[in-house]
Amino acid sequence: SDRLTKLLELLPEQGLPEELRSKHCRRCVVVGSGGILHESELGHLLDQFDVVIRLNDAPVQGYTAHVGNKTTLRLTYPEGAPLSQLEYPPASLFVAVLFKSADFSWLQAMVKNETL
Repeated sequence: SDRLTKLLELLPEQGLPEELRSKHCRRCVVVGSGGILHESELGHLLDQFDVVIRLNDAPVQGYTAHVGNKTTLRLTYPEGAPLSQLEYPPASLFVAVLFKSADFSWLQAMVKNETL
């Protein structure tokens, strides 16, 4: 718990971006990465939701007819975090789900700009 407390002290105090704070989550959808949407052609329907939460690092580009192209939140473990800044869509928020001890080491390395 001491390690976590020290790590949390390193993080800047920030709330949600304005575009998320002002959203009224009337209709939300969680899109997993299991492949069940493959060939479903439901992308147009998924894009109609107010908030689209995507899990893990399932691809969107090249599959938009089936999975849509809207991403409000992307939740994943650190090992699923995009490697390039270009992979973070500007209109979405990446949420790292910290679970394992190694995940906290990853977060510390990111915050302190250290090598893992």
